[in-house]
Amino acid sequence: MKGHDCELSDAAKDELNFLWTEPETSVNCQQLTAVKDEESSLEGSTVTLTYKYSKAISAGENFFWYQQHSEKPSEFLMHISGLNISRAAESLKSAPRFSTKLSGEKHLELKISSAAVSDSVVYYCAVRPTVTGNNKTLYKNLWSKDNRKLHNIH
Repeated sequence: MKGHDCELSDAAKDELNFLWTEPETSVNCQQLTAVKDEESSLEGSTVTLTYKYSKAISAGENFFWYQQHSEKPSEFLMHISGLNISRAAESLKSAPRFSTKLSGEKHLELKISSAAVSDSVVYYCAVRPTVTGNNKTLYKNLWSKDNRKLHNIH
């Protein structure tokens, strides 16, 4: 598998682009599918990125959210357990604009309040922890040409 770059053009400076991917799955893993391929919203509004997971989850299962700024290693944002208990990264605790929850119909949501242009980064959702700082491994584990998703805020 090969990684894809997400760059903002000069014309896109006033919009936020969210690129997220589905992780590779195996027989024992959840399969995640984006509910919508694109979200549009105004800067300062609340954006919700939603995945649908494939099967009932147990209390011991977790989902993990990451973001990656251009030319930087991926950064862990938060995880949520099958009991719907979430835990944010230390870097987010002082400014809790990001939240996650499991909702009805097997949906997993990442909510970004007061969305800003600086939120225009690549977002990943994984069903197991992913090593950050090693882009070659990250791209191999999480990128696929056919399952990338783009989200925009205008």
